[in-house]
Amino acid sequence: MRISSSTIMDVNVATLNQQQTKMFQTQQQIASGRRILTPADDPAAAAQVLNVSQAEATNTQYSSNIGGAQTALSLSEGVLQSVTTLLQNIQATAVQAGNPVLANSDRKSMASALQGQLDELLVYANSTDATGNYLYSGFQGNTPPFAQSATGVQYMGDDGQRSVQVNASRQIATSNSGADIFMRIKNGNGTFVTALDPSSNGGAGNAGSATISQGDVIDPTQLTGNGYQIAFHVSGGVTTYDVLNTTTNTAVSTGNAYSSGQAITFDGMRLAVSGAPANGDQFTVKPSTNESIFTTISNLINTLNTPLIAGNVAGATKFASSISDATNGLSRGLDNVLTVRASIGARLNALDSESTLTSSLDLQYKQTLSQLQDVDYNKAITDLTQQQTMLQAAQKSFLQVANLSMFNYMP
Repeated sequence: MRISSSTIMDVNVATLNQQQTKMFQTQQQIASGRRILTPADDPAAAAQVLNVSQAEATNTQYSSNIGGAQTALSLSEGVLQSVTTLLQNIQATAVQAGNPVLANSDRKSMASALQGQLDELLVYANSTDATGNYLYSGFQGNTPPFAQSATGVQYMGDDGQRSVQVNASRQIATSNSGADIFMRIKNGNGTFVTALDPSSNGGAGNAGSATISQGDVIDPTQLTGNGYQIAFHVSGGVTTYDVLNTTTNTAVSTGNAYSSGQAITFDGMRLAVSGAPANGDQFTVKPSTNESIFTTISNLINTLNTPLIAGNVAGATKFASSISDATNGLSRGLDNVLTVRASIGARLNALDSESTLTSSLDLQYKQTLSQLQDVDYNKAITDLTQQQTMLQAAQKSFLQVANLSMFNYMP
């Protein structure tokens, strides 16, 4: 078979080009550290690399979300820790204020100190995060959640709770509504609230020394949610009381013998009245309603600013009742803050677990990507050496073939 010189030249040039291309690709792999330079190098592996890279990017975003959530919740926890300490100090002041040996000037000084603590509490409630968003305004991050008005502190935010995505199927709340923390605190015992009846004795209020306890629920199935009035009658040295359902305007019981501190039970509720009620004295029992911690403290300040007159039994009784209400309200407010803090702690623990998981996944994704696309330097360098040898051999053989000519042998 005869092979033309041009064919020999073309075949050798093509072979040299192929060898150079392989060697150039190997050099690029070594320089970049990647085995797959284009999808054509390994289509199946390239598709896997794309999927794993997308999963890694998503996981990185989740990790960023977790970090931001941890920062926000840690900041909120720090603020509520300060609120807890502040409420405990106010609570101690309320207990101290009930000491009967204190003078009006002493109580007035306490009221002044409490006003400063109330202002401090308002500052805490309007705390912001590192980006300037208010922590406790719900979705209204740019709106101060609490504002002082003529009628007291008002909540200006909403009930929204900001959340972040921490994995494909889970979101974790990074904020709490200020209304849930500071405003929606049930007064009384959380089910019903007892109080002196301001309509007693024709609007003059109670004249005796009797006070009423916060009470408790003994049978939830009997609760009606209605309001009640306990009215006392003193005649001939004998004290009795009637219980009236003020919602239905019907008598629950009448002519009950009274003994100081004795339990009074009706419609699933139990309470006690202690002291000596005067004829016409009355107490109310109503379903608990929301009372803000700001209102509780403000009421305490007003109570301490009201002078007590020596020998005024009614005034002393009202003062003792107000101090008891304030102490109870502060205790329930403190419990509410501690409940929110416990919720934040649980969310921080969940974020720690999610952070550990995302870190583990990130490591797995990197290992998988390395296995799919990273170059094996030992193999690549060996291949490059072999390819260089083959190219050099091809070049030398081509040189020998190119020099073949009949004219070299003609005289």
